[in-house]
Amino acid sequence: MLPRTRTLVRSMTFVAATAVAAGSLAACSESAEQVPSIGYAIDNSISTYNANTTAGSVSGAMAAFGRVLPGFTFTGPAGAPVSDTDIGTASELPGDVLTVSYKLNPASVYSDGIPMSCDDLVLTWAASSGKFTKDVDGAAKPMFDTANNLGYADIDRIDCQSGSKDATVFFKPGRSFTDWRSLFGATALMPSHIVTQRAGVGDVVSAVNAGDTDALSKIADFWNTGWNLTPGQVDTSVLPSAGPYRIDSYSADDGLVLVANERWWGNKPATDRIVVWPRGVNLTEDLDKNSIEVVDVASGSAGELGTPSGFDVQQIPSRSIEQFVLATSGSLGDEAARRAFAHCVPRTTLFEKFGQTENAPQAGLGSGVVDSRLMAPDSLVYSDAAAVDGDRYANADVDAAKTSLSEADLDQLTVRVGYLAPDPVRAQIVSEAKAACAPAGITIEDASTDSFDPASLQSGGVDAVLSGMAGKVGAGGTASMIDARGALRSGNGANLGTYGNARIDQIIDQLNVDASTSAQLGLSVEAENILWTQVPTIPLFNQLRTVAVAPGMSAVLVNPTRAATGWNMDRWVLRR
Repeated sequence: MLPRTRTLVRSMTFVAATAVAAGSLAACSESAEQVPSIGYAIDNSISTYNANTTAGSVSGAMAAFGRVLPGFTFTGPAGAPVSDTDIGTASELPGDVLTVSYKLNPASVYSDGIPMSCDDLVLTWAASSGKFTKDVDGAAKPMFDTANNLGYADIDRIDCQSGSKDATVFFKPGRSFTDWRSLFGATALMPSHIVTQRAGVGDVVSAVNAGDTDALSKIADFWNTGWNLTPGQVDTSVLPSAGPYRIDSYSADDGLVLVANERWWGNKPATDRIVVWPRGVNLTEDLDKNSIEVVDVASGSAGELGTPSGFDVQQIPSRSIEQFVLATSGSLGDEAARRAFAHCVPRTTLFEKFGQTENAPQAGLGSGVVDSRLMAPDSLVYSDAAAVDGDRYANADVDAAKTSLSEADLDQLTVRVGYLAPDPVRAQIVSEAKAACAPAGITIEDASTDSFDPASLQSGGVDAVLSGMAGKVGAGGTASMIDARGALRSGNGANLGTYGNARIDQIIDQLNVDASTSAQLGLSVEAENILWTQVPTIPLFNQLRTVAVAPGMSAVLVNPTRAATGWNMDRWVLRR
């Protein structure tokens, strides 16, 4: 873990913006000399190469490795999947059952010289489908510690001849996953040949087709932890790239160094070297000494940056929702106790202080407190789903909180809130909640640490996690809200509070296959009625992101989703 040496405040001079930039944040002079390396700072740790595990999904892996491990699509600035034909093509085939033909680019090869193959797709499906289980204390538990199986669980089978560039994916009858283009996207495809080498098995396809429990268990063991990253102890032989960049090194002093992948078959990266600086670097010093040229962080999370000379700065609402994720056991095991906590959280005040831009829009992202967990604020049915709250939880209501405590047979309640520190904004959110809840007999404790793991919610280490969507510390979210839905679906790793409701599971499953407005409206309203009663989470507002770009930079395009601004880092150019 990188040392957290920095204390920063929220007084950066912002060039406020409420929409995604359509062009580059900074222009450059063609007559200036191009700089061969660019520094890119994010607000999350990078602890694994595998963004698909539970731990990887809440880390900065998606923000760091989008152009190291690309897929058939990437998440574009509007939040929807965009085809990446350098990797291959995906085409829907005619028929009553959703069937998709995937064809990898014939030139596609990993940086270690091993060709990409449909085995990589089979590995992704095997890991994320939830299909393969093991017995743990008499219960069937998934072998793979995947964060979200929505969409992949709807796949019936994949026809793939091991080593081939072609695969045909057959979905289950009645399970035409509407967001299928997001599957097998950037950071989802991991190098299957590394898994089979390290696990000591023949190939993934044979193991899956045969249901070989022993082989699959070995594959899962490596997939779960074999790609973990520790600065200063990185084995690049297990980290081959299929993108324009590959990992060269990773250390606390020098950051995560990405260099041009010599085997990349697409357009050569415009800059040969990108250094990704995870959470914990001293932004103030590094901005001043010109070692960081692009910053993408939650507004205020790094504290006071000052006013970087010549930097173009934007502050925009993202697709990630800042929220409290609540345990469904322990002190918050009773839904009435969770309602009590929700009643005393000053959600409107928190939005006004930490989620509102200077020129906030009247509707859509960043327009106000977020009142739906399953529908995006810019979706057609959001206003109806959000109306279910009826402003019951808009402001701190001490009397309502006391009434709910009484319903839980409690006189008082203690809620330990965890988050990754230091984070000045989240610290202030907890402080505001503490002050608002105290009159109701609810004690809020700040349980943040500089090594906080959201999984401690399940182990009883904390009672609530303050985070973005699906427990993410940094960038998050898509237009389809697939991560948010997965975080409330029982059995998913991203469901940090282990919330379970059979009807919510049914609703989420139906939302994912029926895109009609009538279905989305009726199902989302029904869901929010349940969720505002059982309160597994307390949504606050669309997380604000601050993107700062040095003078002389070009082609930096803000992406307020889980892909983050680094989604097109291979096009960045810096001239001085």
